[in-house]
Amino acid sequence: MSTLGLDVADPGLAPGVDRELGPDGDLAGLSPDALLGLAERSVVARRAAEVADLRVAAAWAEAHSTDPRLDPDSGGRVWAEDRLVRVGGEGTPGLREFSIPALAVAREVGVTACERDLGDVLDLVYRLPKTWAVTLKLVCPVWLARKVARLSRRLPADQVGIVDAAVAEAIAGEAPGRVLEICEAKVIEADPAAHAARVAAQRRRRYVGVSRTDEFGLRQVIARVAAGDAVWIDATVDRVADLIAADHPDAGRDELRSIGLGWLARPAELLQLLVRGQDASRDDSQDASPEVSRATAFPADLLAALAKARPERFRPKVTLYVHLSELALAGLCSPVARVEGIGAMLADSSLFAGCRVSVKPVVDLNDRVDLNCYEHPAWLAEQRKLATPGDYFPYAVAVPGMAGRVDLDHPRPYDPDGPPGQTGMHNSGPLGRRHHRWKTHAGFGSRQCGTSRWVWRTPHRRYYVVDHTGTHHLDPDQGAMLYDAPRGLELYFADLEYRGPVAFPTGG
Repeated sequence: MSTLGLDVADPGLAPGVDRELGPDGDLAGLSPDALLGLAERSVVARRAAEVADLRVAAAWAEAHSTDPRLDPDSGGRVWAEDRLVRVGGEGTPGLREFSIPALAVAREVGVTACERDLGDVLDLVYRLPKTWAVTLKLVCPVWLARKVARLSRRLPADQVGIVDAAVAEAIAGEAPGRVLEICEAKVIEADPAAHAARVAAQRRRRYVGVSRTDEFGLRQVIARVAAGDAVWIDATVDRVADLIAADHPDAGRDELRSIGLGWLARPAELLQLLVRGQDASRDDSQDASPEVSRATAFPADLLAALAKARPERFRPKVTLYVHLSELALAGLCSPVARVEGIGAMLADSSLFAGCRVSVKPVVDLNDRVDLNCYEHPAWLAEQRKLATPGDYFPYAVAVPGMAGRVDLDHPRPYDPDGPPGQTGMHNSGPLGRRHHRWKTHAGFGSRQCGTSRWVWRTPHRRYYVVDHTGTHHLDPDQGAMLYDAPRGLELYFADLEYRGPVAFPTGG
């Protein structure tokens, strides 16, 4: 089966719209009818671009689907070298692992996102051909077809056709929510025993997580808990909100509940608050019901222990890294700090409210020390990860500072028989395990050209620079100069050129 499917012509603009546009493409003078026509054609254009992107991914997968063990010079060896991996469902072809990062970097996305895109299109082509044919006609949202591919991926190849037939009939006309309901129902119908097993497995995947900090210093707490536990959490938060309302007269109910949720992280203080609230309730009403809520009922021995407890002793110990500029410390600019794991916020006492603070020595991220060992000592590892917020592979998802699950790599490989001083901030970068493997075996190369600045060369001779501003596609000549510069020479171009996106050919 061809992975490219039908040809997609350039949708262009609605009839007559191009003639009405101003010399600079201004839309202000268009009639309502012309604007509506343009909106309709924009939908088609967007879908065409998304389909074209998937077709490129499918063609790349097809070109790299042969087993590397069959290469003439492989000798059948695959350990720590290239291998076939499966990114789609059962029945889709394998894909050479080392081909994935090259495509991800070219598409300016992370490797995980690229794998997801490849899996979606391979499922559509090989497992959901009817749905793929409808998608190629640009009459349905592309994201919806991809969602169907992911929902049905766990089904065996001989059962997924039930989903394909039902979805292909509905996806062009039904609302997305209805299409997903049809898909989910057909997935259950295709394999009810497997669905029952998934229900049991999902119960073992309960969790509590937190989101990234937003620009206001707030985070979302996300939890997946048993329904009964959720009821008790909700009741306890509601009770705490009642008890603290007098201390926050300007707060609305939702804000009080949010503050109340924070009390759950301080159990000793929470219990004391609930005990006080229980005593106050008894004093206010002599006719109170003998039945008390689980959220406010405590045994006598616990009440006695709480009366003597020092709540601050139960608080966890944490290490907080706060980044401040010299200008902020000198009072010459606004005291904005970057806090590891939290983000940007005003550096005032609210950050440490209610805490016992022990100040540690300042970590100077500009300090340069050359070591004669392979391993990074703990203090150097701390300095490196603080200076670089995440993985230094091109377009890798940045993981905040010390929280990043990365190893420390030597961009210039460590040579046990080489010169002294090979380990330090001048030859170090955080790198994920897969990215490190590709750097070692898949033809990727890196060179450090600054304390937190690296240039990468891909197996296809494309160059990218990774620094504090992110990843940028370099002009080939300048990229080669940066990459091939003599050891110890750091080049900085006044006219450094970043390559922008290239035009995609349309038509057949």
